[in-house]
Amino acid sequence: MRASILALTLLCSVAAGARTWTLDECIGHATANNITVRQQQLAVRNAELGVTDARSGYLPQVSASAGQSWNLGRGLTAENTYADRNTSSFNWSGSLQVPVFNGLRTPRQVRYAKANLAQVAEQYEAAKDNITINVITSYLQVLYDKEMIETARHQVDLSNFDLSRRRALLDGGKIPEIDMLEAESQLAADSLSLVQAQNDEVLARINLAQLLCLGEEDIANFDVAPLSDPEAMIIPAEEAYRLALQHNHSVRAARLGLDTSDRNISLAKSGYLPQLSFGASVGSSYYKLSGMPNESFGDQMRHNYSTYFGFSLNIPIFDGFSTRNSVRRARVERINAELQLDQAEQQLFHDIQQAYYQATGAERKLASSRTADRTAARAYEAMAEKYALGRATPADYETAKNRAYRTAADLVAARYELILRSRLLAFYYLGSQDSGL
Repeated sequence: MRASILALTLLCSVAAGARTWTLDECIGHATANNITVRQQQLAVRNAELGVTDARSGYLPQVSASAGQSWNLGRGLTAENTYADRNTSSFNWSGSLQVPVFNGLRTPRQVRYAKANLAQVAEQYEAAKDNITINVITSYLQVLYDKEMIETARHQVDLSNFDLSRRRALLDGGKIPEIDMLEAESQLAADSLSLVQAQNDEVLARINLAQLLCLGEEDIANFDVAPLSDPEAMIIPAEEAYRLALQHNHSVRAARLGLDTSDRNISLAKSGYLPQLSFGASVGSSYYKLSGMPNESFGDQMRHNYSTYFGFSLNIPIFDGFSTRNSVRRARVERINAELQLDQAEQQLFHDIQQAYYQATGAERKLASSRTADRTAARAYEAMAEKYALGRATPADYETAKNRAYRTAADLVAARYELILRSRLLAFYYLGSQDSGL
C-alpha cells in the first residue's frame, strides 16, 4: 500500500515538474551515497587503521603505576606473634618495554596490513562498479518505459479516432452496433495498456531513485533526461575481456587477495622465530607501622628507590602446534584466494560474453524490427485507407493496427537492449574511469 501511494505521488509530482537527472549525475550520486558503497568505504578506513596498528609494533611501551594500601587489625610481628598493628604502604613504578627482535612479526604484520588495504580498496572500487552497472540498467529501463508510454498513447489516440468515426457511422445507420462495441472494447484495452506502461515507468523511476538513496521528497521530484549519445559500437568480446582483466576491480581485488594470503603465511611463520626484548623500570615505596618509629616519606622514597634494566629472550620450542596450525590455515586461505581469483575471472568472462551476444542479438533484432515496423506501418496505413472507404472489416483494421503496435514495441525494446549491452561492453572494455558513462 505504501509503495502504491509513493508511486501515485511520484506520478503526480512529475506531471507538475521534476528535477531531471542525467546518467552521469545518477552514477555520481549513487556511488557517493549508496549504502553498500559506503559500507565498503568504511572497510577501507578500517584497513587503514590496521596499517597504523601494525606500525605501532615498532614503538616501545611505557607504563606507570602507583598504589596505596592499608592493613588494620591484628597482624604477624617480627617475633612470629600476633598483635594489633595498623600499617599503610605506598609504592610507584614506571616501566619501559622495547621490542628488539620479535621474530620479524612487526615488519611482516605491516606488509600484510598494506596488502589487505590494497585489496579492500579494490573491493571498494568494485562495489562502485557494481552500483554503476545497476544504475545504467535502471536508467535505461526508465527511458524504455517512457518510450513505451508514447507508443501506448499513440494507440489510444488511434482507438479514440476510430471510436469517433464508428459512432458517426452508427448514427448514420451504416454499421451495426456490434462494431461500435468492438471499438469501445479496443479503446478500453489500449487505455489499460497505457496505464500499465505508466505504472511500469513510475516503478522503474522509484527503483532508480532508491539505488541513488534519495529521500521520499526527492523521489517525488525525480525524473531522468534522455541520453545524449544513445548509439554505441559493439566491442568484440575477446578484446573487451583482454583489457578488462587488467583494470576490472573485482579481478584486481581477487588478484591482490593472493598477495594478502602470501603475507599472511609469512606472518604466521613468525611464530617459529625467537623474540628478544629490552626492559627497564624504576620505582620506590613507603611503609608506615603505627606505634613504631618510621622514616619520613621523603627519606623512604630515596632509600627505597630502585632501578632495573635487562634483556629477555624467548625461544619457541613447543607451543602445542599453534604456529604449525596457523601456517596451515594461512596456506588453506591461499588456496581459497586462488579459487576466488578463478571465479572472478570466470564471472567476468561470462558477463562480457553474455553482454556481447546479447548486443549482437539485439543488433540483428533491431534491423529486423525496423523492417517489420516499416512494413507494418505501411500495411496499417493501407488498411486504414481501405477501412475508411468501407472495403475492409473492423477486424481487419484492428489486426493491422495491433500488428503495427507490436512491431513498434519490439523496435523500442531491441533499440534499448542494444544500447544497454553495448554500454556494458564499453564499461568492461574501458573501465569505470574512461568509459564515459
